[in-house]
Amino acid sequence: MPKENDTKPGPAVILLSGGLDSMVTAAIARERGHEIHALTIDYGQRHVRELESARAIAQKLGVVRHVLLPLDLRQFGGSALTDDIDVPKGGVGEDIPVTYVPARNLVFLALTTAFAETSGSRDIFIGVNALDYSGYPDCRPEFIASFAETARLGTKQGVEGMPFTIHAPLQHMSKAEIARECHRLDLNPSWSWSCYDPTPEGLACGGCDSCRLRRKGFAEAGVVDSTPYAQDAPALTE
Repeated sequence: MPKENDTKPGPAVILLSGGLDSMVTAAIARERGHEIHALTIDYGQRHVRELESARAIAQKLGVVRHVLLPLDLRQFGGSALTDDIDVPKGGVGEDIPVTYVPARNLVFLALTTAFAETSGSRDIFIGVNALDYSGYPDCRPEFIASFAETARLGTKQGVEGMPFTIHAPLQHMSKAEIARECHRLDLNPSWSWSCYDPTPEGLACGGCDSCRLRRKGFAEAGVVDSTPYAQDAPALTE
């Protein structure tokens, strides 16, 4: 006989970019028993290939509803991902790089919250990471905590006593730990896409920050990354 507290988790909304981190996060939410609703933002990113990956991941993980929302941030520019600015290939630095998209996660989490409020969900999952990442300010734990409070204050659901919980299960993981989670959850890495600057042939460049962090993580984890990289991708030691 089930115990009184043995209730099935409610539906969860995942911000699904199509990248490795969001794929692993979605699989974790599913493992926890949530019915998954996914939101993917087509913001005019040059690595549009990740939208195809988001669709594939949603299908593979049995997402109940997948919304692909157009939001053309190229109108604002200001980032190598949305403007005519070269994607840097010199290695991960200490400053916030030009691949930072102004207020992206702030905007995306607001939209994800709106989606959650119309999906009967109190659980929002996002695949941000504050260890092996490019230094984006909207990936930090303090930002996630602050946004959760903003969502509580600024939504009908929040003021009626049903606040959202923002889950960031990868927040304090290294990229190697995320790669191991990918393997543990029996996910195929090639379902996801991380490269900011794919080659004309559709291969990952291997040299942008995102590729370098991903390749390094899989190498340290001893897990095979089935992503197709360009033959002239720089060595991991560079």
